[in-house]
Amino acid sequence: MLADKVCGTTVGLWLLVAEHLRLGTWDLLCGWTGRATNRVEPRLALQLVHEAALCTTGVRQRRSLSQKGFELVNGLPWLASDTAIHDLLNEHTVEQARQLQLTLGRLRRASGHFQGKLVVLDPHRVRSYSKRRMQQQCKDSKSKPMKMSQTFFALDGDTEQPICFTTATAARTVSRATQDLLSLAGEILGVSAGESLVVADSEHYAAEVVDYVARETPFDLLVPMMLGRPMLRQLESLPAEEFQRQWVGYATTKRAYTPIRSVGGPYWQFIQREGERAENYSYKSFLSTADSEIAPSLCEKFPKRWHIEEFFNRDQSLGWHRAGTQNLHIRYGQMSLALIAQTSINQLRRRLGTPYQGWDADHLANSLFRGIDGDVRVQDETIVVTLYNVPEADRFRSEYESLPSRLESEGVDPRMPWLYNYRLDFRFR
Repeated sequence: MLADKVCGTTVGLWLLVAEHLRLGTWDLLCGWTGRATNRVEPRLALQLVHEAALCTTGVRQRRSLSQKGFELVNGLPWLASDTAIHDLLNEHTVEQARQLQLTLGRLRRASGHFQGKLVVLDPHRVRSYSKRRMQQQCKDSKSKPMKMSQTFFALDGDTEQPICFTTATAARTVSRATQDLLSLAGEILGVSAGESLVVADSEHYAAEVVDYVARETPFDLLVPMMLGRPMLRQLESLPAEEFQRQWVGYATTKRAYTPIRSVGGPYWQFIQREGERAENYSYKSFLSTADSEIAPSLCEKFPKRWHIEEFFNRDQSLGWHRAGTQNLHIRYGQMSLALIAQTSINQLRRRLGTPYQGWDADHLANSLFRGIDGDVRVQDETIVVTLYNVPEADRFRSEYESLPSRLESEGVDPRMPWLYNYRLDFRFR
């Protein structure tokens, strides 16, 4: 294939190769597979990374990517079969996928992808198409019960980038999953006590979670409390003079509080009151493990929790919007490789700027990775990718032409180990 000029429909995917070299994707894949560069296993893993970038499902069954240049970008002369991919994922454990996330997360932390000051937690439940008998759940109050796969993400609230995730069967409790997720996030971020705040929704409000965060992690926790009638009566009985007026229609106060069944504490209950007249007052309360200022915590930090919903809408098509199996080691491996794809795509978005930064994964896949005409050929020791009629070509030209010298100036080896150490360069016509 390298001896011939290749013309395909996924030529735009080569733009990600430059980001793989900057990230160190090949070393990550060799470490996860436990195989050297001359083996096929890391190349099969790279195919999974690129399948995620293309937001594809079932590509190996339909062979929809065959004979379109997709094989070459993975260092393969053929498209890997279902059996080969299954065998690759099946021989790796959940712990190995966790170590892959840990290594990737530390690389991202060192590269400035995370600030580590604000961590957002949220469960992401998706429909499972497993044939197994399993507990069914309702996605919301209006939907019918269905098989669901539980996934829990931790996101950097300032950079809006995923730190790590954990997944489980429907039987796993939110409390237990939260503990495992925060343990991994703590290892990745390496923060000291009091440096980072975790915000979550009311689903994470449990004495077990609060005690674990306070005793076993360097994080502080801010989580909404369930506002039942007994709690509402308590809040309504608080004297008006205890509240500090922040601005018109908004006042706050705090008090020591220990949740029922908690073995730690006391913690702090942050209370906000909205309304100007007593008959129109409405209340909300939050539990905090730290005695911090209320207004910045509730009005500046906690609203950033919604960034995780924006992340799901933007990037879940990479492999986190459906579950085809409940073999957890296979699911962990596949989703962790999708995390590498997300990292590379994020680097590409940042490099190209507006409007590409605002495009979701589907839009990028359709308009950029498989939506640009081009060809691939070899000149001396360089694989030259020519892209035709690229919108705003000057922007791409300034970032990707003369790529080997650009990478060397950044301290990055420009050779591609999975393609005979050829270098990569681009032309825009």
